[in-house]
Amino acid sequence: MDMNSCLYECEVMHHRLEPKVHHFSYRIFLVAFDLDEIDALAKKISILSRNRRNLYSFRDSDHITMPGFAGRTVRENLAAYLAAHGVVLPAAGRVVLLTLPRVFGHVFNPVSFYYCFDARQQPLCAVAEVNNTFGEQKLYLLKEPATEGVFHRVAPKHFYISPFSNLGLALDLRLRIPGERLDIRIDDRESDRDGHRRVLLTKLTGHRREFTNVRLWWFLLKYPLLTLRIVYLINWHALLLWLKRVPWHRKAANPEFQREVLKPHASLAGKDL
Repeated sequence: MDMNSCLYECEVMHHRLEPKVHHFSYRIFLVAFDLDEIDALAKKISILSRNRRNLYSFRDSDHITMPGFAGRTVRENLAAYLAAHGVVLPAAGRVVLLTLPRVFGHVFNPVSFYYCFDARQQPLCAVAEVNNTFGEQKLYLLKEPATEGVFHRVAPKHFYISPFSNLGLALDLRLRIPGERLDIRIDDRESDRDGHRRVLLTKLTGHRREFTNVRLWWFLLKYPLLTLRIVYLINWHALLLWLKRVPWHRKAANPEFQREVLKPHASLAGKDL
C-alpha cells in the first residue's frame, strides 16, 4: 500500500547575529506522519508503535493537548485548536505532521510542524508547535494562503524558548510544504528605528527518504540516541553562549510576554496569560 508518510534526513542550522555571533549546525532525521496513516504504519513497521513502547513510538500526548481534550488524538486536538481560531479542518482533509518520534521512550521536539490540506488536497494552513525545556508548548498558526508552496507569517514570539533571547522578539516563519526536499526557515526579528533586523537565523533543510523498517533500523545506528543528543546540544550551546557573556533572561521575569502557552510551567501559575 502506497503511503504519504515518509522520512527526511535533515540539517539544522542556527546562526546568531546579535549580541554575539554564534553558529552551529547538526544532522537529524524527522518523520512526516500523515495523521490518518499512523495506525497503519504501526502495523507495517515492526519497530514503530502508537501510544505504547517500542524502539520508535508516536504518542498523541506529546503534541497538541487542548484544555478538555486530554486523551483525544492529535488530529482531534488540532481540529479543536483550528476551530477556535476560525479554521475548519474537513474530515477528508489530510494533515502531515513533521516531527521526531520517541526513540527508546525518550523525546524532545524543539519544534514540530503541521501541514493541513482541504478536502480537495489544496493547502489550507500550517501550524508550528514549539516546545521549550520547561515542558511548555506554544502554537503559531499560519493561515494565509501559501504563496508558491510557502506559508509565511511574522508573529510576536511571546514564548520562552531560550534564556538568551528577548521575549519581545518576533518570529519570521517561512514553511515550505514538504516534497522531495524540505525547506523551513524561522528567524528571530527585533524592531528598531530602521525597521526589523534579524538577530537569529534558523534553517531546517532535508531530503525525502522512504519510510521502511530497514531505513529506521539504519537511523538507529546513524543517529544514535538522537533525542538525547538534541537536549545535550541545547545545553552545550547554552553554556557556550553564557561563556560569551550573552545577556541572560530569567523565565519568571516577564510573564506578560508568555501568552497562550499550553502545558504551562509552575512559574506561570496564577498569571493572566
